[in-house]
Amino acid sequence: MLDPVDRRILVASQDGLPLCVEPFAELARALGLPQTELLDRLRRLRERGVIRRIAAVPNHYRLGFLANAMTVWDVDDREVSRLGPEVGALPFVSHCYRRPRRPPDWPYNLFAMVHGRSRAETEGHRAEIAALLGNACRASDVLYSTRILKKAGLRLALEPPASPEMSACSA
Repeated sequence: MLDPVDRRILVASQDGLPLCVEPFAELARALGLPQTELLDRLRRLRERGVIRRIAAVPNHYRLGFLANAMTVWDVDDREVSRLGPEVGALPFVSHCYRRPRRPPDWPYNLFAMVHGRSRAETEGHRAEIAALLGNACRASDVLYSTRILKKAGLRLALEPPASPEMSACSA
């Protein structure tokens, strides 16, 4: 359960931090809290797993990265745990993760989101990943983004539900 102050912090920050030089100081001021208390509470919320991280979520298209693609790789299971973090550390990869294969139609177990200013640049990035994976990779494919989906996580109301029987979806 969240105490009322933690809930206020989450509600006030769930659409993003203020775009200013000192966003935590501004958020603390808006909430009427000392900045040290705000930061301590955010740290505890993270430690408890209530929040995973505080990070920027860039709009790649506005930054000029117009050729965004999910690259998928069929990597030897004995090597994927070693190679996956190396792929994820590449500067043009925003996220990389392992997923189960779905044979016979989907043999891929390593996914890496790649960003480029053009398809040629993105294809160059794919070639770099292929070289890194080497013989451990048996096949790959690429799925180019065709539209922007709204990126938003769970949203909390300022007040918790009145009773446990209330659901998040009501008629």
